[in-house]
Amino acid sequence: MLLSGCVGFGEEYTRVAGFSNRDAGAVVLKGTTLHARPGNEPHRIAETPMGMLNAIGLQNPGVDAVVNNILPGLDFSETRFIANACGSTLEEYIEVCRRFDDSAIDAIEINISCPNIKEGGVAFGNSPDMSARVVAACRAVTSKPIITKLSPNQTDIRENARRCIEAGTDGLAVINTLVGMAIDAEKRRPVIANVQAGLSGPAIKPIALLKVHQVYQEARRHKVPIIGQGGIASATDAIEFLIAGASAIGIGTALFYDPLICRRINAGIADYLQRHGIARLADLVGTLQAGG
Repeated sequence: MLLSGCVGFGEEYTRVAGFSNRDAGAVVLKGTTLHARPGNEPHRIAETPMGMLNAIGLQNPGVDAVVNNILPGLDFSETRFIANACGSTLEEYIEVCRRFDDSAIDAIEINISCPNIKEGGVAFGNSPDMSARVVAACRAVTSKPIITKLSPNQTDIRENARRCIEAGTDGLAVINTLVGMAIDAEKRRPVIANVQAGLSGPAIKPIALLKVHQVYQEARRHKVPIIGQGGIASATDAIEFLIAGASAIGIGTALFYDPLICRRINAGIADYLQRHGIARLADLVGTLQAGG
């Protein structure tokens, strides 16, 4: 899957020579709010030694523009398209999901874990109670499959997963970015105008793997699939996430320097299954063995 925020609203990658939406099982569209948002002031992106920081601030044209102007231009015969619903209030999440429910979109990812989405100074996704409230409210207004994106910036991600499952989520995306910052030593100022930003890329992979493993212990009891994401940049990375408990793989930061990486990852996974005599991808999911 191509992750939200990395491929715009799907049309950006159609301009990359050699890219096909058929290389991806799904494309998650850019985060969408009820009304248009200009995003944060620059600088909004900074490269790190093993990834990147971003604080775009949910720049988007608003849900009506996405539904009326963007979705009709997407080729739904090529792949699945998943909306990414964002909000600053519970009511905004409800209205965005209600609007997407009356559209051609295949599923809705609820973005409760973005560092820029806060209520009373706390990100929705860092509180199991608030997470469950958002999921339950969205579940009440849409029949589309719901995927809840979980934050790594919380005390007990497994408990949060349990509460979201009980509230009606159909799947879990694990994980969103961590919170970090960068400093210009010469100017003694933050590199990112927003000061804090979401850290993604290979630097967060060990954390993401652990969080997938932890969430899988809860999700498997309810037969709720996990989209594993966070620093995946090779077929081996993807296979590790599958072994930890993910049923699908999300690619984000790696797309910026290797737009055709999905094709190579798919081929690498197929080769691994063949070499190990595994008939189905599902037979690899959650097969982590005990011990070191």
